[in-house]
Amino acid sequence: MPDSLPERIVLKSRLRRRGIYLLPNLFTTAALFAGFYAVVQAMNENFEYSAIAIFIAMVLDGLDGRVARLTGTQSEFGAEYDSMSDMVSFGVAPALIAYEWALKDMGQWGWIVAFIYCACAALRLARFNTNIAVVDKRFFQGLPSPAAAALIAGLVWVTINFQVQGNDISWLACIVTLFAALTMVSNIPYYSGKEINLRRRVPFFTILLLVLFFFVLIPSHPPLVLFCLFVAYGLSGYIIKLWRFGKNKRNSGSSESSGS
Repeated sequence: MPDSLPERIVLKSRLRRRGIYLLPNLFTTAALFAGFYAVVQAMNENFEYSAIAIFIAMVLDGLDGRVARLTGTQSEFGAEYDSMSDMVSFGVAPALIAYEWALKDMGQWGWIVAFIYCACAALRLARFNTNIAVVDKRFFQGLPSPAAAALIAGLVWVTINFQVQGNDISWLACIVTLFAALTMVSNIPYYSGKEINLRRRVPFFTILLLVLFFFVLIPSHPPLVLFCLFVAYGLSGYIIKLWRFGKNKRNSGSSESSGS
């Protein structure tokens, strides 16, 4: 037992630091649990619960990084643990949900498509971890694994909400799963939003749009709104790619004309 006041202060400081470092990892653990819960519910054919659990894992996954940055508690352990959690929640869980929900009736092609998604998620996370200090912070290289998982979970949730069975749209589920998988390992740029500073002042109109979106639009029909949102995000990368291609083509054409 520390007797002196300085020793007690140092001990309290260490305990406080340890608690702060524990905080982001608790969010990561909660996200991991949500992914595991999604797998269990898919095995029990409760696909709506599985889809909702994927979206909850997305929210928790976004919070752990922000909590770590706000408290200054980033660590290599936290980064690796977050990556392992992402592999379960956004790699294994969506693949298993898609297979159990719609791809099972396709025979071997069903589990092959599910495995392709799982493998692409692993490759996407490995590439992200190795390129984290090299790539442009404003854009992701390829579709982020949480957004890819949201495409599958959103499709499951919205079709169940409209009382459509998975085996009735097996080929649509196959196309969406392959699109999400291959776009994850592509070089298509996706806006990351990491340059957004929450402490910076924003126009009142921006706050109004956010309030309308989160408190009016999403509650009106969560499955449909969230699915449409992530479909739009999934297509946005291709729009950015085409815009950059057209811009580079115009720039090269103008430079050639000026050179001649």
